[in-house]
Amino acid sequence: MRRYLIACAVASAVLMTGHLSAQSKAKATNVPEIPFDSVPNFLKWPPGIYMGEGIGVATNSKGHVFVYTRTGETRLFEFDQNGTYVKEWGVGLYGFAFAHAVRVDPQDNVWAVDEGTNMIIKFNPQGRVVMTLGRRPEAVEELANFSGNGSAPNSNKPYSFNRQTDVGWDKDGNIFVTDGYGDNRVVKFDKNGRFIKSAGKAGNGPGELRLPHTMAMDAAGNVYIGDRSNARVQVWDNDLNFKAIYDNVGSPWAVCISPGPHQYLFVSNSVPDNGDSRAAAVTGEIYKMELDGTIIGKFGKAGKALKEFSTVHEIDCRNPNELFVSEITDWRVQKIVLHPQGTGTGGDRR
Repeated sequence: MRRYLIACAVASAVLMTGHLSAQSKAKATNVPEIPFDSVPNFLKWPPGIYMGEGIGVATNSKGHVFVYTRTGETRLFEFDQNGTYVKEWGVGLYGFAFAHAVRVDPQDNVWAVDEGTNMIIKFNPQGRVVMTLGRRPEAVEELANFSGNGSAPNSNKPYSFNRQTDVGWDKDGNIFVTDGYGDNRVVKFDKNGRFIKSAGKAGNGPGELRLPHTMAMDAAGNVYIGDRSNARVQVWDNDLNFKAIYDNVGSPWAVCISPGPHQYLFVSNSVPDNGDSRAAAVTGEIYKMELDGTIIGKFGKAGKALKEFSTVHEIDCRNPNELFVSEITDWRVQKIVLHPQGTGTGGDRR
């Protein structure tokens, strides 16, 4: 029953907003192509376990890979640095219903962002739940949110989310959340989960959002927001004040910022997950950028073969030349190796 109610609520929200059909051709032209390869069959799944939609992917300091997937249930899996299966996290967890993103913080805690339960769950490195943000709506409350029943979908409350999408941290451990499909804002909490402030509202002006779908933080604590339905990346400072807009790389479904002294911004202009093949000609590529918005190059295109991307939903860029990319409509995670100096081998195909 709960799964049915969540599915109905999601379908109703999509019909009302049209957000999931958002797509945009990038304005940038004459962008250099970055040679790259895809490692075939990197993840070794055990017998009887199958991946569904590739919703999230993240790595920890040991190189272990965490895969967040929507199958019959929402599930979170861990693989080692060689792609060997380790274990499943959060089996039967009340906060799992409709996955949206997974992130690993600098202390190797794993954070699962679940759009269906309006919750963010923090696991310690051993896999124990040590913090939750938000709260799963009761099934009877979901009935009031159906279209036509007179209930506004926007909660915009300090400790509640409305289909939040991503999470990040600054150097002091403050927690930032993009929220999301319903509230069009960013929320800042301290390291203990105490509300500090929120900013943003629906719109297309500076500091306004239309589906903040993804987010990344730089070393200075600035927030890079994938403002998907406005087809732009917005940059806000640590106090959630508007700084800049990058509107030349299409509709950002996934963003990632690499660590290290020279940080890079990766942005996916993903082919939409609505099955409209006409969008494949103008979407599907991933851009590598400087933090100031300068485009270094791009790689990939829409498709289902290796070295092609089918609705990229999350990027892990802990190593800026070895990325992990999760894809919704091809039910997979690809390990991507960039060759920025032109040392590519042509790649593997299937």
